[in-house]
Amino acid sequence: MLEDSFGRQFYYLRLSITEACNFRCQYCLPDGYDGPSSEHFLSLNEIETLLAAFAGLGTSKVRLTGGEPTLRRDFLDILSVTANTPGINRVAMTTHGARMAKYVAAWRDAGLHQVNVSIDSLDPRQFAAITGQDKLKQVLSGLDAAINAGLEVKVNTVMLNDFSDSRLNRFLDWLKTTPVTLRFIELMETGNLPQFFQQQHQSGMPLKQTLLENGWQPLIRRKDAGPAQEFQHPDYAGKIGLIMPYSKDFCKSCNRLRVAANGKLHLCLFSEQGIDMRHLLACGDVEGLQAFLVENLGRKHATHFLHDGNTGATKHLAMLGG
Repeated sequence: MLEDSFGRQFYYLRLSITEACNFRCQYCLPDGYDGPSSEHFLSLNEIETLLAAFAGLGTSKVRLTGGEPTLRRDFLDILSVTANTPGINRVAMTTHGARMAKYVAAWRDAGLHQVNVSIDSLDPRQFAAITGQDKLKQVLSGLDAAINAGLEVKVNTVMLNDFSDSRLNRFLDWLKTTPVTLRFIELMETGNLPQFFQQQHQSGMPLKQTLLENGWQPLIRRKDAGPAQEFQHPDYAGKIGLIMPYSKDFCKSCNRLRVAANGKLHLCLFSEQGIDMRHLLACGDVEGLQAFLVENLGRKHATHFLHDGNTGATKHLAMLGG
């Protein structure tokens, strides 16, 4: 089992397979993607080595992220390799959802259990303003298809000062009949957008207090769950999650490691510049990679340094999938 010097155990790998994305979200890639091309990202063979090493050290859950992971032509192959790696018993992905209506049944058949869809507003005009794409209708169609396919579905929405009260009320009405978990995520500062963060960041604590005052009850987290505090209400088909990286003790329950699309290990979303392990992946050295992971996990800090404005290597969230 992977364990750091603070006694935290790591069951959960977030694996980015591309930095590319064809959306232009205000908080991530407002000017569109202009990064490395696909040949710079991990190959299927390298991914297979990576998964075998992590699974052999106790990793049981893998999330495929990007960028937009479905832009990879071999995405279905990557999904299948992940699901068929011995020891991996839960496979998730994060997507903008624009391709989901067409492909979600194939993803499920390849071994997908859970999908997280980014939906930053249920108002078509707001959605287009935030994401740079007028595709809310097809994303919602994909969401319905995922629910009908039997997948666990979560919806991610980033909290922004310019889009607050009206968004919340519309989402609450939607959750009365929609069986998904809606996660409100505090905006996190990234290297490319410090001014946007200063203008748009809001704490999730007032929303948490509002939920508790209105009868929402906290849920117990699964061992392999992400960082969200989740709540349920008897009058709602859906649940609500809050991800508040600026809250006290946010890092205390950390159970996940990240690997970027370029093959670098990131012990935290916002810490070091990434630790290169491509040489081990390229030669298929599973045992060497496991020794590397165990050794470097001792370098993981107790907490991130976001409060100090230190964003590490994360210039934008598409680099590591959040």
